[in-house]
Amino acid sequence: MPLKRRQFIKYAAGGVAANLFTHSALAPAAAKSGIKAVAFDAFPIFDPRPIFVLVETLFPGKGKELGNAWRTRQFEYQWLRALSGQYVDFWQATEEGLLFAAKQLKLEMSDKKREQLMQAYLALKPWPDVIPALKSLRDANIRLAFLSNMTPKMLNTNMHNSGLDEYFEHVISTDSARTYKPDPRAYQLGVDTLNLKREEIAFAAFAGWDVAGAKWFGYPTFWVNRAGFQSEELGVTPDGMGKNLEQLVNFVKT
Repeated sequence: MPLKRRQFIKYAAGGVAANLFTHSALAPAAAKSGIKAVAFDAFPIFDPRPIFVLVETLFPGKGKELGNAWRTRQFEYQWLRALSGQYVDFWQATEEGLLFAAKQLKLEMSDKKREQLMQAYLALKPWPDVIPALKSLRDANIRLAFLSNMTPKMLNTNMHNSGLDEYFEHVISTDSARTYKPDPRAYQLGVDTLNLKREEIAFAAFAGWDVAGAKWFGYPTFWVNRAGFQSEELGVTPDGMGKNLEQLVNFVKT
């Protein structure tokens, strides 16, 4: 069922434009049993910070402001398009968000700079703890999948370039449903693809709004809060939370 406007506004509140470099206290994880698979958002696996380092390199002194404006519009465009039935994929929404942000700040976005920034989304590297954690989960017979708003090309390119192909059974893009998380239809793709009950699939989220969406859908949810985001005021608490994937592994195995 498509999300209503009010639901989208609730999901979007707060964390979209949060600074990637702030930190906050971590809450203890409350582990769940019976988990057979983990579905990951892209950013608990891939480190997005180099994208925004590049923004500062290309626009000295304006990088933080441009990066925050870009992130905000990127997600707003996705949700507004999904809500209004005017879907475009993650790549196009991201590029359109970048162009808007540059115009908003009166910055000259040449074709070369635009291409450099967009291509950075195809050159993401995993966080240092990723491969040990994936090996540990695989050794425990936990099935692994991506469940991301990114396009299949973005997910597969970054996965191949990072040597992660052997760990992921499925690469699930919400593009196949022509919608975005936190639409329940997006989270349903994990259930349908893995052929498991929702309570058997732990969802590993990067952002607070994704925590809320996954919990509302019914997934046991672990917040990989690497960036130290503030918790959203949505009446939702993740089942577990930590700053790295080692804590996720402990949550899943307990």
